[in-house]
Amino acid sequence: MRLSEAERERLKQQLEDLKCEHRDLDDVIARVTENAPFDQLKVQRLKKRKLALKDEILRIEALLLPDIIA
Repeated sequence: MRLSEAERERLKQQLEDLKCEHRDLDDVIARVTENAPFDQLKVQRLKKRKLALKDEILRIEALLLPDIIA
């Protein structure tokens, strides 16, 4: 699948936004778990969101990589 330049730029911006949110979640999880007791359900939801972000990041990176024919 060939992407137009506009699509590539949009995906690159989306990728940067997702990576930023992924990093921010690290900080949020660290703050929430800093003091015991903490809300385990909240931490699980944050980690689930972080995993979903990682999946989306990998999907977009795969789209942006040029196809290599071996």
